[in-house]
Amino acid sequence: MAERKTGRKLKTRNTQLRLIKNNEPVMKKSRRGREEKLRFHKGKRAAILSAALLLFLLILVGGYVYIIQNYTVTTVYVEGNVHYTNEEIMDMVMGGRFGHNSLFLSLKYKDKGMEDIPFIQTMDVTIEAADTIRITVYEKALAGYVSYLGQYAYFDKDGIVVEVSTEKTPGIPQVTGLVFDHVILHEALPVENPEIFDQVLNITQQLDRYSMAADRIYFDPDYNITLLFGDAQVALGNDKYIDEKIMKLQYILPNLAGRKGTLDMREYSEDIKSYSFDLN
Repeated sequence: MAERKTGRKLKTRNTQLRLIKNNEPVMKKSRRGREEKLRFHKGKRAAILSAALLLFLLILVGGYVYIIQNYTVTTVYVEGNVHYTNEEIMDMVMGGRFGHNSLFLSLKYKDKGMEDIPFIQTMDVTIEAADTIRITVYEKALAGYVSYLGQYAYFDKDGIVVEVSTEKTPGIPQVTGLVFDHVILHEALPVENPEIFDQVLNITQQLDRYSMAADRIYFDPDYNITLLFGDAQVALGNDKYIDEKIMKLQYILPNLAGRKGTLDMREYSEDIKSYSFDLN
């Protein structure tokens, strides 16, 4: 009897082992379901990302088309330029791709201007409307120019050569009588008396103040000053009372038009009402 009981127990234990084995296919089927569900979610996520990317591209293209159509510059104001024409200034500022788009220009020139341009200190670009910009030019304070080896060397108040060109700039006088043996761009003209450049700039500014433009400013060996307006010469003498002499000259100069000779203004006094003009 004991042996039969033992046999039944072993049979029951084996049945339990078989039941565990019978569960294995169920576990594999459950794992496959999870994998299929995971693949479904991945596919759905990829589709959402693709749709979002497509929407972003559509928005990007739409924004690009809107900017191109609505921010094209049609009106340009240019001010402060003397050496360059309005068209030349516009070509400098608006050159290149998107150069006629006001939004692009506003980003390109935000908080900065254009530098390293001959004769120009800087240029500011202001966007006044979607289709309108204003270009303000600040030219270098040129005192005059000297002729050297067939070219014109323009210098500032310190005598620094800021540009060498083959073209003359209206309103900038030629300075003669200075002695120098070389010209180097961005360096001072090697003259004996560097203070002469302050005098040149002052004369140029005073002439401009009264809407006069001399063709030449001549310094003799003693630094006496003579202004040349066509065939008419104006002898100013030294730089004493130079501002007062030029102020009076504005009333006399119209009478010298077409005449050839020298107006003597070397002596100055408030009481002097007229100056002699010697015909050549």
